[in-house]
This record gives sequence, C-alpha cells and structure tokens, in this order.
Amino acid sequence: MKSVAWLDPLNNRLTDQFRFLLELDRLKLVVRGSRIADSSRKENTAEHSWHLAMFATVLVEWAVGPVNVSRVVQMLLIHDVVEIDAGDTPLFEQSSETEHFVREQEAANRIFGLLPTDQADYFRALWDEFEDAKTPDARYAKAIDRLQPILLNHVVGGGTWTDYQVDEGCERSMTSRIAEGSPVLWQAAESIFADAVANGWLRPRQ
Repeated sequence: MKSVAWLDPLNNRLTDQFRFLLELDRLKLVVRGSRIADSSRKENTAEHSWHLAMFATVLVEWAVGPVNVSRVVQMLLIHDVVEIDAGDTPLFEQSSETEHFVREQEAANRIFGLLPTDQADYFRALWDEFEDAKTPDARYAKAIDRLQPILLNHVVGGGTWTDYQVDEGCERSMTSRIAEGSPVLWQAAESIFADAVANGWLRPRQ
C-alpha cells in the first residue's frame, strides 16, 4: 500500500478503519474464474462479493429461516477478503485443502487485524461462522455463494463448467449444500443443471 502518512494526525481508531478499507480495495484486482453475465471478461472478487450481497437481499424469502439478512450480507461482503493474500481458488481446481486452509487463516489474521480490536474480533468471528456453515445465517450465505456462479455459468453458456470439463455429478457434489440454506434455491439449481446438460454446457453425470 502507498504511504498513508496523512492518516497519522487522525484518531487512531479511525486510522485503523481507513487502513482496513483501503486494503480491501485490492479485492478489485483479484480475478475469479466466473465470467460476468455478458461474457466479456471474468469478474473480480469485489464484484463477486457485492453481487452475493444483492442475491442474499433479494432472495431472502427462500431461506430456511428465520435468518438475519443484515448479518448474512455482512458475511458475504467479508467472506472473500482473504483472497487479497491467498488468491482465488476455483471450486473445481484441485489443491491441498490443508495448505489452502492455512493460507486463508493467515490472511484472515492479518487483514482483520488491521481493524480496531473490537471490530477485528467481530468480523473475524463472522468470517469463521461463514466458514463453519452451522448457523441458519451461515448456511444461507453459503447457499448464495454457491448459487451465483451457477447462474453465471449458465447465462454465458458453460463458463467454468466448460473450462474444467465439469460433469453434472461433480457439480452437484460441489454445490449440494445450497439445499441446506434453501431447498427452493436448490430446486432452481437442479433445473439449471438439467438445462445446461441438455445444451452441452455441462457434461452428463459420469
């Protein structure tokens, strides 16, 4: 990050908050695998997080509830901040789960640690809750995180399904947790899979 000496005269709490917010700007540079809906380019993580927040807000009536949509939106806005350090790992890309876990934990410690302690603790706990996916809020947030790429892949005619030669069985196993947060949204995803297979965008179950 560029020198931010101009922050020094400010209140320490406000300085820490500004440093955190400026650090988040780097999410705009993290390119993901999913293409945007017009297929002209791939989305970045900042766009992804904003889009998920909108998905969660619009689709909340279909959540297994009750859920606190404000908390869900907060989870989705922060769930990928670790990609500033750890980068994006596409869902279908093979990688060491242990190595990936360690990278993300270290990133979470550093990035949330930029905030004042009370906010650092709050956002880190919210991030951990999302990762654990055991509460209704987190299960709905996870469902939304899995659903959005499905819609984008379908609308662009394959997307990462084509890139990684994904078959329907693999896609279902990777995204079935949508049902835990919203059976209705999982039913919609299943309809999308069937149409994608019929169009040749998603390989039949192997």
